[in-house]
Amino acid sequence: MLHIVTAIIKPHMLESVKDALRAAGVAGLTVTEVKGFGRQGGHTETYRGAEYQIDFVPKVKIEVMCDDGEAEKIADVIATSARTGKIGDGKIWISSIDRAIRIRTGEMGTDAI
Repeated sequence: MLHIVTAIIKPHMLESVKDALRAAGVAGLTVTEVKGFGRQGGHTETYRGAEYQIDFVPKVKIEVMCDDGEAEKIADVIATSARTGKIGDGKIWISSIDRAIRIRTGEMGTDAI
């Protein structure tokens, strides 16, 4: 069975996470710039003397498709390499994938990874 490991992390941690995943043998990943909030909430900034509220915090979403046996390992690698110990480090979740197809070749399942 295939899984997708999705992580929301701080943008400045992307390079260390990418390097750690490569070192762990991950062949590919998808990265998306996203915005959101959790316990961290937003924050207040000042621009030209005016204070304003930032409701959504910039984050990076990483997605890695993998075989069932690799999902926990990949999640651990991401957690270790993205952790700063401060609020807003992010979240990781693992979901099942019913079907995957490589568009170029038509390969399916684990062959499509």
